[in-house]
Amino acid sequence: MKKLVATALSVAMVAGAASTLVSCSGSSAKAGKVLNIYVWNDEFKSRFETYYASKVPADVKVNFVQTPNQDNAYQNKLDEVLKAQKDAAADEKVDIFLVEADYALKYVDTPYTMDVIKEIGLTEADLANQFKYTKDIMTDSKGALKGVSWQGCPGGFIYRRSIAKAVLGSDDPAVVQEALADWNKFDAVAAKAKSKGYFMLSGFDDDFRVFSDNVTTKWVVGDKITIDPMIERWIDQTKEYTDKGYNNKANLWSAESFAGAKKDGKVFGYFGPAWFLDFCLCPNTLDDPEKGNVVGNGSYGDWAFCKGPMGFSWGGTWICGAAGSDNVELIKDVMKTLTCDKETMVKIATEMGDFTNNEPAMREVAASDYKNEFLGGQNHVALFIDSAASIDKSCMSMYDQGMCEKIQAAFADYFNGKVDKETAWNNFYTSIMEKYPNLQK
Repeated sequence: MKKLVATALSVAMVAGAASTLVSCSGSSAKAGKVLNIYVWNDEFKSRFETYYASKVPADVKVNFVQTPNQDNAYQNKLDEVLKAQKDAAADEKVDIFLVEADYALKYVDTPYTMDVIKEIGLTEADLANQFKYTKDIMTDSKGALKGVSWQGCPGGFIYRRSIAKAVLGSDDPAVVQEALADWNKFDAVAAKAKSKGYFMLSGFDDDFRVFSDNVTTKWVVGDKITIDPMIERWIDQTKEYTDKGYNNKANLWSAESFAGAKKDGKVFGYFGPAWFLDFCLCPNTLDDPEKGNVVGNGSYGDWAFCKGPMGFSWGGTWICGAAGSDNVELIKDVMKTLTCDKETMVKIATEMGDFTNNEPAMREVAASDYKNEFLGGQNHVALFIDSAASIDKSCMSMYDQGMCEKIQAAFADYFNGKVDKETAWNNFYTSIMEKYPNLQK
């Protein structure tokens, strides 16, 4: 889901649009007849069609424009249509577009996104129950909120129950959490898992986001690239795990990585938030996709969830209202229903598996008899809540996705023993300064 990214909208693009788009981004007296929504996959589409489509006026057509993330295609398409927004025909104007956490800041401080409160019309009261970090990410330098999300993305460790029993003697989340409560303990269990024929992690990048989300310095300070100790710790740990056979040398998102989650797979667990569990891991555990999500289909049901050695968050998807839209009132209602309405948030959580962006809704689900069948009937929601409330995104920058991707790519050769550590660092700096020529070591 996290693929290549451009650095930023060009200065000329932003400057040329600033005076034109802002003036036409307010509420329109006449609603448009086509609601154009730009996305990179069907995650939001499925939520929209299930929980909102029935509210769309009969004379309005909803048009999802889907462009894959690969090779930066989605952002390139988005940049193209937003630049042309002023002169686009009414039914071709962008109304809503989705952004991910890694490049959200690219669009926040531009005139292409409407102020959720002042221009779209949601109120502070509407937004009061959303987790603070989800609003912080989408708040521009002037304090304007530029997007909202239906989901929160605190993460944890998703592990195989049968492997936990074989390695630790128990699959109980409390017991497993105690065994994995810090990195020293995690390393010790990795050694034990190896001795019993299992891999602790699938590959090089499995716990990268745990470390990268706990940095205390930004990737770039001024125009200088800064490497936080947490990133260095990930490199050292991953090299050790690779050399000792604690992982199976798979790259994240690869077929080899997810093969470890199959019924006969040997991977103890994967780090991820609710979207990873539901949208990525779960489908890859099934032996027969036609049978669907039923216990016994592959390893479905043989999983559980715990916090792991460190709390972290990963990703997220935000709904932005495009400046120049002729459907502002409809955008407002979409945002209010899918990100503010408690009843809808409870339904999305219990029916779709998302951890939704409404604290009272999540506390209600946590206290209920809700059971996640993929997780062997576990109600894991309570484990997410405290993490979501404490997430700090103060070290985010517009360079995050590029930095994360380039460092993982550069060090794969080091983990595999093809280059030494110094060469890997040199390769990283070369690739990152090609991508961001304004930066220096």
